[in-house]
Amino acid sequence: MTAHAGERELHLKSGATRVRVSGEGRPFVWTHGFTSSMAAEDAIGSSALFADLPGVQLVRYDARGHGRSAPGRDDAATSWSSLALDLLELCDAFALARPIAGGASMGVATTLYAALRAPERFSALVLFIPPTAWETRKAQADLYRGGAALVEARGVEGYVEAVRAALRERPMTGLGEEGERAMLDAMRAHTAPELARLLRGAAASDLPSPDAIAKLALPTLILPVAGDPGHPLSTAERLHQRIAGSELHVLRDLAALGDARAVVARFLDGVG
Repeated sequence: MTAHAGERELHLKSGATRVRVSGEGRPFVWTHGFTSSMAAEDAIGSSALFADLPGVQLVRYDARGHGRSAPGRDDAATSWSSLALDLLELCDAFALARPIAGGASMGVATTLYAALRAPERFSALVLFIPPTAWETRKAQADLYRGGAALVEARGVEGYVEAVRAALRERPMTGLGEEGERAMLDAMRAHTAPELARLLRGAAASDLPSPDAIAKLALPTLILPVAGDPGHPLSTAERLHQRIAGSELHVLRDLAALGDARAVVARFLDGVG
């Protein structure tokens, strides 16, 4: 199978996965964030960071348990290290020769686990809004476990209302009403058992250890957003310290994605 432009269903070992291919040129595989999807990224506007880049063939997909892809069979199946296996299998299915791999939040973890498992398979990494990790992970994991319990007690809508209330108390700068609605609608797309499973899988996940990450020798661009506690600058800075030769570019908020696009394009142009 080759990566012809268009959207299709791809059958991986984990189940049916929805994939979208666009553009021509160097392959760039992108993995979205937790509880998101291709459609949610488009609605929120975060896909402006990487969509329609010149000389790039963009391969996007709904990760296991997200969007229009098959749900994970159990909690372990939605762990971030497990999602990396899907990324590698997808690259095999489309015969992608040393693609650039990138992702947002959960997609950062997916990308890192895949690159550590098979570093020879990739040419570069783009890590957008790295999530809580290591010392900062426990508090976020506790929130996810509490969220899973809330879903089981009050259903998906109860959880969505709690997330909406949290966003009102601490808005995400640059997200906007349309972006918030798209994010919440992506959560609503799950059944209660599916959403609880995703939350528990995320709660049990973390980024690879700093020592493991230090073994990476791939060109890497790291793009955190300032002032986002769910994606703290400390994670991005630690990644920058551990990945030799990596670039760190801090965005002031999500509204700065248009400016960051030029940074991504320049980075991709420089990848050998």
